[in-house]
Amino acid sequence: MTHARRHPLSVAASGTAFVLLLTACSHGSTPGTAQAPSVDVAEVIGRQVSEWQTYSGRLQAVNSVDIRAQVPGMITKVYFRDGQLVKKGDPLFLIDPRPYQAAVNRAAAQLAAARARATFTNADYARAQKLLAGNAISRRDFDDRFNASLSASADVKAAEAALEQAKVDLGYTMIDAPVDGRVSRAERTVGNIVAAGYSSPSLTTLVSISPIYADFDVDEQTYLRYLRTTGEREVQVRLGLANEADTPRLGKVASVDNQLDNATGTIRVRASFPNDDGLLVPGLFARVSVGAALPHPAVLVDDRAISTDQAKKYVLVVDEKKTAQYREVTLGGLVDGFRVVSTGLKPGERIIVNGLQRVHPGEPVQEKVVPMTGENETP
Repeated sequence: MTHARRHPLSVAASGTAFVLLLTACSHGSTPGTAQAPSVDVAEVIGRQVSEWQTYSGRLQAVNSVDIRAQVPGMITKVYFRDGQLVKKGDPLFLIDPRPYQAAVNRAAAQLAAARARATFTNADYARAQKLLAGNAISRRDFDDRFNASLSASADVKAAEAALEQAKVDLGYTMIDAPVDGRVSRAERTVGNIVAAGYSSPSLTTLVSISPIYADFDVDEQTYLRYLRTTGEREVQVRLGLANEADTPRLGKVASVDNQLDNATGTIRVRASFPNDDGLLVPGLFARVSVGAALPHPAVLVDDRAISTDQAKKYVLVVDEKKTAQYREVTLGGLVDGFRVVSTGLKPGERIIVNGLQRVHPGEPVQEKVVPMTGENETP
C-alpha cells in the first residue's frame, strides 16, 4: 500500500492558520462579533435645591388713575413737570376758582337769611303756644305759625346743603394727586377750558410706582404644587427684566384667579414686587419664577441624558454588568442647568449622558465615566 506524502509547506501553512485561530480566540473575539459601543456615563446627583418654574408676565401698576376735571372751567395753573414723581395730595391743576368762590359766598348769604327766618318763626311759634294756652289765638293762626317754623327749619337745612355743595365744587377747582406715583404729560395746559365728568378728556394720567404688580399665567401642575394654598401662607416669587440674566427681585403672590382657563389650561396669577428704584415700569414684559423657596432634596441629571418614548420620558441606566437598562422617569424643572427628576432615579446610579443613539436597552456597553455637568444639549 502506498501513502500520499504531504508537502512540508502545506503542513506549515496549516500550522500557521491554527496558531492565528488560537490567538484570536485567546483575545475573546470570534469572527462576525461586534464590539460593545462606547458611551459616556455619569453618576446621578442628589442635592438640596430650591426649584423654580419661570413664566412670562407683564407689569401692571397697583393704582392707575385718569385725572379728569370734576367741575368745568379754565385751567389757570399746572403745578407739575411731565413725568414728575408726586405724593398723594400734591397739587396738579388749578381750575379758575373765582366763579365757585362766588357761589360759596352766595350760598353762605342764603344760609344766613334762612337762619334769620328760622329764628323769627321759632320765636313767633313760641309766642303762639302761650297765646293758645290762654285762648288768645285761634287754632288756625297757631297752626300757621307752627307750619312757618317747620318750613323755616327745612329752609336752613337746604341752605346748609347748598353751601356744602358750593364748597365741594370750589374744592374741585384744585386737582390733587389721589395717590403717590408718577404723572404723565399734561394733556391740557393753562388757558384751556375743560368740561367735567367721566366723558371729559383726561388731563393727565398717574400711576403708582411701588409696589408694582406682575400678571402671568401658570399651568395646572404649578398651581397644584405651589399656589393652591395662597392665602394660607405667603408664596414667594422672583422677577427679572428682559435685559437681566437672572431673576434678582423678590416678591410675593398677591392673588390667584378663581378659575382655570379651559382653553389654555392655565390660571392667572398676580404677584407684588417692591419698586423703590422705579426701574419697573407698567407695561414691561418680565420673567416671573414661582417655586419652593425652602430647599428640599432633589435628584438632578443632565437634560441631554433624557430621551422620549412616545409620551414617556426615560433614561438608560448602566447596571453592575455594564448593560444599558430602560428606566422611565418623571421630570421636574431646571435648577442651575440640571433637570430635576421627580421619580425613577436615585442618587448614585449611573446613566448614559452621551452616545444614546448607539445603544439599545439590554445591550452591553463600554462605559467612560464623566462628570454630570448640567449641559442641556448634546455636543
